[in-house]
Amino acid sequence: MNQLRANRVAEQMKKELGDIISRRIKDPRVGFVTITDVEVTGDLQQAKIYISVLGDDKKRQDTLIGLAKAKGFIRSEIGKRIRLRKTPELSFDLDDAIERGNRIEDLLRQINNQDDEL
Repeated sequence: MNQLRANRVAEQMKKELGDIISRRIKDPRVGFVTITDVEVTGDLQQAKIYISVLGDDKKRQDTLIGLAKAKGFIRSEIGKRIRLRKTPELSFDLDDAIERGNRIEDLLRQINNQDDEL
C-alpha cells in the first residue's frame, strides 16, 4: 500500500516539477530540463528527481548547481501544490539513460553496417 501511494506522489511530483522548473525558475544556469523520472521513498521523506538536460557537460553541471540552489523554492512550491503532511527532501541527478540508449543504437548500427559490407 505504501509503495502505491509513493508511486502516485512521484507521478504528481513529476508533473508539477516540470511546470515549476520551466515556468518559475529564473536562474540563467538552469537550461532546458526534462524530468525523466521521480522516485519517492515509501515513507515519502525523500524524492530523487532524474533530469535530462539539453547541452554539453558544462551546461548539465551548471543546471544541477542552479537546481540545487533553487531546491528550497522548488520544495515549497511542491508543498503548496501537493497536499502532503511533509514535503519530501529533494535531490537531483542526471539521467544518462537516453545517452546510453543512443550509444547502444550507434554501436548496433555500426555492427549492422559491418555485416552488410561482408
